[in-house]
Amino acid sequence: MTAKRDFPVHKARRYLEPGPVVLVTSRWRDKANVMALGWHTVMEFSPSLVGCVISVGNHSFHMIRKSGECVINLPTATLIDAVVGVGNCSGAEVDKFERFGLTPEDASDVKAPLIKECHASFECRLHDDSLIDKYNFFIFEIVRAHAAPTPKHPETIHYTGGGVFVLAGDVVDKRASFRPEMLSLD
Repeated sequence: MTAKRDFPVHKARRYLEPGPVVLVTSRWRDKANVMALGWHTVMEFSPSLVGCVISVGNHSFHMIRKSGECVINLPTATLIDAVVGVGNCSGAEVDKFERFGLTPEDASDVKAPLIKECHASFECRLHDDSLIDKYNFFIFEIVRAHAAPTPKHPETIHYTGGGVFVLAGDVVDKRASFRPEMLSLD
């Protein structure tokens, strides 16, 4: 392995990116919107909590803050052009569903729409707003989850900054190396 060198700390996301890019949908009054989001993290299993950083300058920030809910949709690599497009325009100026060929569907428990073309959709309600004012950090509880049965491991999109994405790679099954009680969370 090559010796390590100092690296700009503001580029740490290139290596520490938390997970796949998601499309977050929101609805406030009669307007729906969709935004691309890469800054999220699973925080708890039960209740199922997810933390998301949504910039106060983003059109969706105010819609989600006012409605207290959203849907986190998981796109696959086939939607990469739509993901990039959604992330490069404002819902205050354009209907992103129409512009990028995304089909809104009614959710079961929240007013924000699901995206039909996404592999999975997670209906969320705001669980904790104590970090929003200081960090733009929303903590949501997933109240209903929907996922396509196949593929079991979809090819997801991961943003590393600077306009560069990485696609989910090969699946490596190491279950035989785990203690059984460590697998019970699956």
